[in-house]
Amino acid sequence: MTLFYRTHSWSSEPQITDETKELWKHIATKANWRITQLPNGFFQTEYQDLENKDTWNDVTRRETVKGAEAAIDSTIEHYAKKLEFLDGPKVVKTFK
Repeated sequence: MTLFYRTHSWSSEPQITDETKELWKHIATKANWRITQLPNGFFQTEYQDLENKDTWNDVTRRETVKGAEAAIDSTIEHYAKKLEFLDGPKVVKTFK
């Protein structure tokens, strides 16, 4: 599942804005998601808009509820990892 967000141009390494960080935190919280059934029988995943709590942004469609929930879970995992690395790379091994 892919989410699109606003991008900015820069002349050096990419700088993640506070606005983007807040969106990632919002998307990484399962309570901000829901699954709706469409008239054609498919299930649509949606996340609650950050500013307007009455608005839901559609993300993807799946044939089953199980598939839709799996898509949400993988998106949450993806953005949780992005948040984890905002402070830079983590050390996995050091040598003496």
